Amino acid sequence: MTPMPRLHTHTYATTVTWTGNLGTGTSGYRDYRRDHDITAEGHPLIPGSSDPTFRGDPTRWNPEELLLTALSQCHMLAYLHLCADNGIVVTAYVDHATGTMTTDNTGSGHFTEALLHPQVTVADPDTVEAATTLHDDAHRVCFIANSVNFPVRHRPVTRAT
Repeated sequence: MTPMPRLHTHTYATTVTWTGNLGTGTSGYRDYRRDHDITAEGHPLIPGSSDPTFRGDPTRWNPEELLLTALSQCHMLAYLHLCADNGIVVTAYVDHATGTMTTDNTGSGHFTEALLHPQVTVADPDTVEAATTLHDDAHRVCFIANSVNFPVRHRPVTRAT
């Protein structure tokens, strides 16, 4: 009989503070800004807003970008951990992730997919194939990818220095 894995609980706390009151609150759809600040103890402030399509400030992060960023970060961190555990030396990593969201005429919407495009450089040419394969394992253990209800795919490119 296989023993049950022990579960560990991790708790996170953030604060989102709306800063977009122009003096009349939400008296009308066009009468307020979507600006807000995202903070957590010990971290720098992240300026947030809504997507410009929804009257947001294009110079601030929106929730959709932050969700896609969380998926990309989680995959990268899981991947780098697996590479270190498997003796693969990664010297560079960049991911130009994309995500697709659909909305309907009621204003509701959801992500339909996220696609990660990790570009990885490894020190040893003999590890390129193994390094590429580890993306599948990183996807399986990524906390954020395991928490969303839409497909998260990856198309890695691995090269040696």
